Amino acid sequence: MNSKITIPRPEYPRPQMVRADWLNLNGLWEFEMDPGRSGEERGLHCDETYTRTITVPFPPESELSGIGHKDFMPCVWYRRSFQVPEEWDDKRVLLHCGAVDYEATVWINGQSVGSHRGGYSPFCFDISDHLKPGENTIAVRAVDDTRSALQPSGKQCAAFESQGCSYTRTTGIWQTVWLEAVPPTHLQSFRFYPDVDGGTVTIHANITGEAEGCTLCTTVLASGELVGSASVAARGSMAFTIDLSEIRPWSLDDPFLYDVDFSLDRGGQQIDRVESYFGLRQIDIQGKKVLINNQSVFQRLVLDQGFYPDGIYTAPSDEALRNDIEISQALGFNGARLHQKVFEPRFLYWADRLGYLCWGEYPNWGIDHSNPAALERVLSEWLEVLQRDFNHPCIIGWCAFNETPTSQNPELLRSIYRVTKAIDPTRPVLDTSGYTHIEDTDVYDCHNYQPDPERLAADFEEFKTKDTVWHNHPEEDAPYQGQPYFNSEYGGIWWNPGQMNDRAWGYGERPQSEEEFLERYRGLTEVLLFHPRMFGFCYTQLYDIEQEVNGLYTYDRKPKFDPAIIKAINSQPAAIEEESEGKAD
Repeated sequence: MNSKITIPRPEYPRPQMVRADWLNLNGLWEFEMDPGRSGEERGLHCDETYTRTITVPFPPESELSGIGHKDFMPCVWYRRSFQVPEEWDDKRVLLHCGAVDYEATVWINGQSVGSHRGGYSPFCFDISDHLKPGENTIAVRAVDDTRSALQPSGKQCAAFESQGCSYTRTTGIWQTVWLEAVPPTHLQSFRFYPDVDGGTVTIHANITGEAEGCTLCTTVLASGELVGSASVAARGSMAFTIDLSEIRPWSLDDPFLYDVDFSLDRGGQQIDRVESYFGLRQIDIQGKKVLINNQSVFQRLVLDQGFYPDGIYTAPSDEALRNDIEISQALGFNGARLHQKVFEPRFLYWADRLGYLCWGEYPNWGIDHSNPAALERVLSEWLEVLQRDFNHPCIIGWCAFNETPTSQNPELLRSIYRVTKAIDPTRPVLDTSGYTHIEDTDVYDCHNYQPDPERLAADFEEFKTKDTVWHNHPEEDAPYQGQPYFNSEYGGIWWNPGQMNDRAWGYGERPQSEEEFLERYRGLTEVLLFHPRMFGFCYTQLYDIEQEVNGLYTYDRKPKFDPAIIKAINSQPAAIEEESEGKAD
């Protein structure tokens, strides 16, 4: 390997849990396709020759990977060498993979160290006992079957060529691979439970290793000034509360974050240190309103599917992740449905920093929702997602399913809803976005792409005075029970002047002029914005993706319209935000 090659995506990949000792393994790896899945027999995990190289973490379908192979790849292999820094000799070495689609197996120096199933959640193996002095070798095999009825794959197309609202596939490694050095006894995980009204943060922490005789010292800082601290005797699991001397809630206008420093000490010596942050933010439901820090905030959301022309699932840079939030805010949106994909932690970090609301979702498309075996596939990975993203203040709700069919097994949705509420009682949970709800859901929604503003208004007219909502499947949907309600997919207006083929598409008839587009956008948006019982909307979509050309930006993030015009429409006061509205609800 050429050690002088520039490392792609060099930033720290886990910004909510930062340690000083880490090594980025992104860059040039050996690469081999294995359509017959015979690679282990042939020794690809050991010394067998590979015929290609790839740039990790970009998937092999992408141009940035250096491969650009768009056909199905049922199995692929990666291999590279690395050296562990000498100063790590007395520590445990953990291998982290941000995401590998779909079933990953890892070998260190020819020895298997573990496997993981799930294309969107991270995994970690302790590889210490498999390392040797000097050069070591890591091999990763990824098995990927997008056409399986039990593999969640989101918007990855199950046909050879992208079509409709399904796009280029992602196979194998698509997030950062990295090493981390930790002491035998170390801070494994923690959760923040902020209390805005009480001015406190409660922390649940877990220690791995022998904790006897250790103290966990926690300090909280606001703009560099100490505002709270606690020192507690370390145990395997513990919980403690810190009073904050400065109360500054996290909000859209002021996304303030407290810095946190954890120090695990033994005998007066620091053995582990972790840096983190949290936002003082709480979410409540009051009638038809969803409150953020006791204020009714209309959720002006946009659909973001997390695709990139040159990286597919993987953003070309950290700046590109931040840019997607900033271009959305430039249009007057205050958040997004992170649609049919679990976005990487760096995106959520920027959403935390920039004050951007996010619905955490799961790529349920690709599974047979009527098959009881789907529960195992979804549940195991969804739990990993909840664990990874729990502390992000930007996440204001969970939604594991999207547009599930009428033939679904309701126990699949019911089980995931109840587990999610048990794991995280602090956020609302939407059972399934649009289409076919079950009885268990904290909020209720629909997907209404009616292109005529007057007809869209008529669909929601009765809801202004009665608990009668518009359903996608009225005969199959669970009864509405008075929850907060929103149209979580609307618009999708088709706009790509100069279209050269018949593959491109959008919703409704294509407007004949920019003025007609903006008039339709204004009409549809104001129907939802000014509805006294609607707590939000989600416009489809932020940018074009391949053949789907209903974005407000092109696929390469160029604006189709003056962003200020869209922002002026979106930023109008919403009816449900008015103090006089909805009090009886």
